Amino acid sequence: AMDADVKNESLSSVQQLGVEMTVRYGKYLKLLKEHAENGLCFVLMNCEKFLKQQQRTVVSSLCCLRERYAGYDWFASSVFLIMAGDGEKTLMFLQRFSRLLVSAFLWLPRLHISMHLPITTVESGIHPVYFCSAHHIEMLLKAELPLVFSAFHMSGFTPSQICLQWITQCFWNYMDWSEICHYIAICIFLGPDYQIYMCISVFRHLQQDILKHTEA
Repeated sequence: AMDADVKNESLSSVQQLGVEMTVRYGKYLKLLKEHAENGLCFVLMNCEKFLKQQQRTVVSSLCCLRERYAGYDWFASSVFLIMAGDGEKTLMFLQRFSRLLVSAFLWLPRLHISMHLPITTVESGIHPVYFCSAHHIEMLLKAELPLVFSAFHMSGFTPSQICLQWITQCFWNYMDWSEICHYIAICIFLGPDYQIYMCISVFRHLQQDILKHTEA
């Protein structure tokens, strides 16, 4: 997007809060320098401008379909940190990455009311990650870790809910930074199905804790 166009865009309060958190985390990891906020804001506004060109106009009673993507762009922020705060490199990567199928699963704002989706899918307001990745996670969890699956079933809380949270946030606040980088790299190099295997492996790692909580 042209600089002039981007300056007309503004970030929502949720995005501004996300920028503060990202910059604070980046400085804690010693990846970002002072005034990194400007670079990240520029990246997010460019992403919004770029993705808007590929969005449909949908007439719907759902608020999430009448407005911009409601959440914060954790994937773009992760790439910004991987690029050590270089906004130009981040945008160049995202532009090329957006051509890959895996971008639909790692970068959630990528398919927000997108023209690349069937109109019925768009109108449902449900992101493909939920009915693709999260659905397969539940099927695999039932086969691989039946005790964990039963524990979730008894709690009345579905594994897909927590997995969608993990995936949307790129595992921020759940994994260490090096593990987040590994998650992104594995999915890009080996395919989006590794997103499913990653979630299953986390459940396997947490199995004893989950079963203890169920008993208690």
